Amino acid sequence: MLEIRNLTKIYKNEKKAVDNLTLSVADGDIYGFIGHNGAGKSTTIKSVVGVLDFDEGEIRIDGHDVKREPILCKQATAYIPDNPDLYEHLTGIQYLNFIADIFGICAAEKEKRIRDYGDRFEITGALGDSIGSYSHGMRQKVAIISALVHEPKLLVLDEPFVGLDPKASLTLKETMRELCRRGSAIFFSTHVLEVAQKLCNKVAIIRDGRLVVDGDMEKLVRDHSLEELFMEVTENE
Repeated sequence: MLEIRNLTKIYKNEKKAVDNLTLSVADGDIYGFIGHNGAGKSTTIKSVVGVLDFDEGEIRIDGHDVKREPILCKQATAYIPDNPDLYEHLTGIQYLNFIADIFGICAAEKEKRIRDYGDRFEITGALGDSIGSYSHGMRQKVAIISALVHEPKLLVLDEPFVGLDPKASLTLKETMRELCRRGSAIFFSTHVLEVAQKLCNKVAIIRDGRLVVDGDMEKLVRDHSLEELFMEVTENE
């Protein structure tokens, strides 16, 4: 579903934020992307979803090249950044209808999906209110629903659990598993290593823009925790 090959991103100060990164996310994968602050996680994610250009390499989503076929890639993808910017002058329902209309969801299906996800995340009663009046957690819920409403083949998330209460976090984890059981793929970054270990079937650890570990979670943490593995590979040269 997601193929990253030899990805390199160089900023103006000549620093390689991402250095020759290669990894693959298959249908059904919940793939955790782990690293210290500044390791290159957000740069990689923004390159995948088309927010950032990159200098070398190739990224393909559902067989399409993100540079040559950006619209086809975006049609298959949903992205939730670490701090979503929503249109504060709209109500929650107006925003969700707007996103669903962009993806061409028919009226009946749009109404059903918004209602189902709104009930699931316990925000249906507040969707008539202005987004500008929402708490951070409520905005995060609306951003999540907007990402799910077109049933993406690839869901890309940057620190998705920040700002969510425990019940909403559990709901998101269950929803992620459900999405992957239907054949989609999820690629997400998180600093909560315990969550990643329990949720993900695949994991990659990045340090200073370079991939240092990737593979099946079960095999990588067979004799220790993900936290112990992370400390070992990021603290030692």
